[in-house]
Amino acid sequence: MILIPAVDIRGGNCVRLLQGRAEDETVYSPDPLKMAKKWQDMGAKRLHVVDLDGAFSGKTKNAGVILRIAKELDIPVQTGGGIRDYETVRRLLAGGISRVILGTSALYDRGFLKKAVSEWPEKIIVGIDSRSGKVATAGWKEVSIKDACDFAQEVQKMGVREIIVTDIKKDGTMKGPNVRWIEKVARKVDISVIASGGVSGVEDLKSLKELKLSNLTGVIVGKALYADEGFMPKALRTLKEEN
Repeated sequence: MILIPAVDIRGGNCVRLLQGRAEDETVYSPDPLKMAKKWQDMGAKRLHVVDLDGAFSGKTKNAGVILRIAKELDIPVQTGGGIRDYETVRRLLAGGISRVILGTSALYDRGFLKKAVSEWPEKIIVGIDSRSGKVATAGWKEVSIKDACDFAQEVQKMGVREIIVTDIKKDGTMKGPNVRWIEKVARKVDISVIASGGVSGVEDLKSLKELKLSNLTGVIVGKALYADEGFMPKALRTLKEEN
């Protein structure tokens, strides 16, 4: 399981939101590229970049800075937020993005998802953001009737090879991840699962490791990294990342 630092971009700044609420924003840096480089220099093996403006509007807004991050970093960069069409996926991948994350479009446009997975089977991640077990969309502003576990199984059957699972109620709270729910989803599929939401310290990472799930391959961490300068080296030691 690898540690994947999160760089969330809104209004050109590197920010973190509480439970995805735009009104509960903390700005950590006016320079997302600088933060991205910092996490790489500290040992990250992959970076998670979210276009929050895109997620809220349904249209990619920060592609320029995100592509610059991908160009200037040596580690893989995955990105999501407002990606709704084939051309946007193509442009991001052509610009150096390693993996593209589809959320709302994956749920509501299965034809688009199938086409993208067929074209780029190794580069499409589906983000499954959940509120009370149901899939949330449109920057977490809407909640569907689709069960998150069912959705995970459906996208696996469509050829998706990696998913990100986020409990919205935990995201940005630093009160620990929803370990039991993450385990529930991961046991429903055979594909790679990345956990996200609520990590506050190394004990949370240990709790995820103790699940001993071979397909739980990564954990996205945001606020804990920004709040504690010493967290990154401790986290890397805990997860025993190898070169």
